[in-house]
Amino acid sequence: MPSSEDNKTVNATAAAVAPVATDREARFAAFVADHREQAVRMAWRLTGGDQATAEEVAQEAFLRAHRALGRFREEAQLSTWFYRILVRQAANYRRWRGVRQFWSGAFREDAPDPRPAPRGDPALRGRIETAMDQLSPKQRSVFTLVHLEGFTVEETAEIVGCATGTAKSHLHRALTSLRTELAPLREEGR
Repeated sequence: MPSSEDNKTVNATAAAVAPVATDREARFAAFVADHREQAVRMAWRLTGGDQATAEEVAQEAFLRAHRALGRFREEAQLSTWFYRILVRQAANYRRWRGVRQFWSGAFREDAPDPRPAPRGDPALRGRIETAMDQLSPKQRSVFTLVHLEGFTVEETAEIVGCATGTAKSHLHRALTSLRTELAPLREEGR
């Protein structure tokens, strides 16, 4: 049977941990409020440009981060930790979207696209989307984080969970691939 001294130690430890958890919860709530739009925008770019999907992926990433908040060791910034979760969630979505499309296509005719028509030149938008779809998931993530979201290569490496040199390599390959795929656009513009 625990002694009253043991109970005091357990209660003191619980009292010391509670403010840390409360502080972490408050910081996370502030983080969500400050970064929601950027998270949705980033998810939109990583998943292929569908607003409803982007909101769903960002929401799921926030939910997963909240559930894992107790395991956050604060060895990295909260934003870096969260964006790593978001990038993984977007990659999971893209992977499962391909599986769903494969199996749904086997059983029914193509349904009309419920998304509103995008503004701008649809042919150009389609060519860029096709070029982005040909990138590997890591290349797409690194390219999006550096060139579209403004993260440094070092921050991007930490977010995607690789060495800085590896992130640079993914970025170089992405740029090379996009230049090759989109080169005809440059020639058509002359």
